[in-house]
Amino acid sequence: MEPLFLPAAALMALAGAIFHGYVGGKIYMGHIRAGGLMPLTESLSLVSWHMFTIFLVVSGATLIVVIMKPHLALLAYPVLAGNALGAALFMLLGATGHAILLKMPGMYLMAITALLGWLGLSG
Repeated sequence: MEPLFLPAAALMALAGAIFHGYVGGKIYMGHIRAGGLMPLTESLSLVSWHMFTIFLVVSGATLIVVIMKPHLALLAYPVLAGNALGAALFMLLGATGHAILLKMPGMYLMAITALLGWLGLSG
């Protein structure tokens, strides 16, 4: 394991979770409430937003466990694959009519977390 890349990936995910959940959540919900959506749509949107935050927390926590117990390295692969696939989804949707997604930091956060994690495990 490469000693610097895996902790960097874990910190990216956890810092991203804090920023996404707190700062991003306030901004996002302000836009959602101003949009005049139905209450159910607002609620489901809020759940979706925070599921991404939870995913980031689980990603960071899993990588920390792997750092502390390297023999559990296999636990990191599904987390890193989830981050890579999430970034790919942002890119795919961004390229097929939802260009605003390409400006969102979530795609870059997931891509960097996946890349740093893969580099950390392969070193």
